[in-house]
Amino acid sequence: MADPWQGAMDHAVAVARKAGEIIRDALQNDMKIMCKSSSVDLVTKTDQQVEQFIFDSVREKFPTHSFIGEESVAAGQPCTLTDNPTWIIDPVDGTTNFVHGFPFVAVSIGFAVKKELEFGVVYSSLEDKMYTGRRGKGAYCNGLPLQVSDQTDISQCIVNSEMGSNRDPEVVDRIFSTMRKILCIPVHGLRGVGTAAVNMGLVASGAVEAYFEIGIHCWDIAAGAVIVTEAGGVVMDVDGGPFDLMSRRVLAANNKTIATRIVKEIDAFPAERDDAPKQEKQ
Repeated sequence: MADPWQGAMDHAVAVARKAGEIIRDALQNDMKIMCKSSSVDLVTKTDQQVEQFIFDSVREKFPTHSFIGEESVAAGQPCTLTDNPTWIIDPVDGTTNFVHGFPFVAVSIGFAVKKELEFGVVYSSLEDKMYTGRRGKGAYCNGLPLQVSDQTDISQCIVNSEMGSNRDPEVVDRIFSTMRKILCIPVHGLRGVGTAAVNMGLVASGAVEAYFEIGIHCWDIAAGAVIVTEAGGVVMDVDGGPFDLMSRRVLAANNKTIATRIVKEIDAFPAERDDAPKQEKQ
């Protein structure tokens, strides 16, 4: 039987590649940052331009589909996942990297139907790496199959995470407490490239064994979740429970052995859900 979403996935790959060109072009020109919601979460003109390009291109081809995008949610659009085919988009994952020319910046496109993720496309545009994953069909990078690391000894693992954009000292203390506990297991190394999508691509490709973060958004991890799973990995909540796309919590790992060992060390802190009703958001 023909794959009903193959056309959508092919389109996502083409659109991500074109979006990556826009990002590369913008980096070569002088960047004028429009506004800053916080000094860490930089909002760039390129973000808005890329998201608009993706939305317009997809809407033209799939007019009945829904969208969740970082920039549109920032502008007040709801962040709710329905049963309708939905594109979940981060136009520039790693905006802080982008602003500084730090070479990990990705376009992330996840696609869900009936609230189930069907495919993910992550284009790491400065490295020219196209990660793709289709539910039940495997994961690839630039057309080559991806396979997670087979490591089961935590002391031989690299674990990726991020400091996040929250500068509340209590939250920062929790983040450092977790990192200290993980480092002292001990693990081989602790890394982070500044984009959730690429961190997940690295888990899928076997370069690192795990990635965890609290405070990310659904558009950061929707595509990566499919790619990791299809490369043979596991994606779950930071407490070891089932993965919830809207919870702003994720742990992706090469296998359950490594994941459960990391779960023991995570000092979780609250993060308001992506789908929390708008009026509650102050």
